[in-house]
Amino acid sequence: METQRCKGSKDLLHEDMARFRHVEKAFRSCCLQWGYKEIRTPTLEYLHLFTSTGTLTPNMLSRVYSFLDWDGWSGERVVLRPDSTIPAARLYIENLLQDNLAKLFYVEDIFSFEETGKESRERWQCGAEMMGSANPSADVELILLALETLAQLGISEVKLYLSHAGLIRALLHEVGLAPSEQSRLFDRIMDGDTTAVLQRLMAEKPELRDTLSLLFELKGDSPGFLQNLRASLLEVFPKLEANIDDFIVITQLLKDLGRNYQIDMASGKGFEYYTGVLFQFRIGEKRLGGGGRYNDLIPLMGGGDIPASGFALDVDQLMSLTRSWEDTTPSILIRNDDNTGKNESLPFEIAGLLRRVGGAADLDQGYTGETKHRWILSIRGSKGKSAFLLTDQLSGKATELDSTSEVLGILQVANASKTSPS
Repeated sequence: METQRCKGSKDLLHEDMARFRHVEKAFRSCCLQWGYKEIRTPTLEYLHLFTSTGTLTPNMLSRVYSFLDWDGWSGERVVLRPDSTIPAARLYIENLLQDNLAKLFYVEDIFSFEETGKESRERWQCGAEMMGSANPSADVELILLALETLAQLGISEVKLYLSHAGLIRALLHEVGLAPSEQSRLFDRIMDGDTTAVLQRLMAEKPELRDTLSLLFELKGDSPGFLQNLRASLLEVFPKLEANIDDFIVITQLLKDLGRNYQIDMASGKGFEYYTGVLFQFRIGEKRLGGGGRYNDLIPLMGGGDIPASGFALDVDQLMSLTRSWEDTTPSILIRNDDNTGKNESLPFEIAGLLRRVGGAADLDQGYTGETKHRWILSIRGSKGKSAFLLTDQLSGKATELDSTSEVLGILQVANASKTSPS
């Protein structure tokens, strides 16, 4: 029988899982320190959760895994979770509306069909959502939380890109396009097709060429860039004032906090539900994650007038960039070299003693070749000069010992010297 993985899926081996847990641990630690609480949503959600509110762009909606969940003859169409923010919003509406403000985080997988099967169809995200605050400082808090997680993982040279969905939406409205055309062009921008949109707008309004070029083609790295943009834009589109002022407040606060960024209106690739600032984290062309403000999502889902903002980081990308992580191999391997059958229980008893003092012990049930264990404890039986032989694979030193208390003594001293400050 041929055995192979499904296309677009992948296995995580033990070293991969060590990296995964390292990323997860750093993210969880940062979130808890910032006051966020962990949630987990189901892998299966009803399809209408994503279609009835028009929250996914058509391109994303065409790639969801959807099928009937039969209940007798009345099946409901469900999807494998294609996004984590929408289920988090559903969870908030169902369970946490009375809290008003909720700071939530999660580590979950999402699914998206990719026709060649060469790209991953299952991806893990670590994300945070803040529901109930319209304050621009909430967006800044989420950006700082994401950057702190990346710093905790030792991932440097991360660039922060900023855009503003509210500004783009307001512009498309003020240009005078029909609502369907506004929606179509916004979706194309969210799918990263900004150049074609710009050409379309210039064809429609050639007199706005300079203004549109200023908005979509120029880039800046300070609130001053937006102040200049503000003056030019408001001459033509005075109703954009609230959105560009919101953008200026956020960039000014980031600057005051010493954070570098690049303002690039064409960097706002994402979801239909975004309504305000958009942010992305990249190293070169590699996208590590991003997020933004989505004030309309919870109202569209029937949760009332609740503003919200959030982000997600791509765990696979973070794993690929993480250079150091905790080795989960137990430090000691216990081998029973006594062939008389008298000491069959002794390895279990010694391992139990080690675990009770906080150690991790691995019983040798048939390893071959070299192992990564720091220590190897051999139970020698009657053939040995002493009951035990403890070998330090780091130094190569082997010590004969007569009792388990002597073994524990050496291991505890070694462990204490490893963990004590030098």
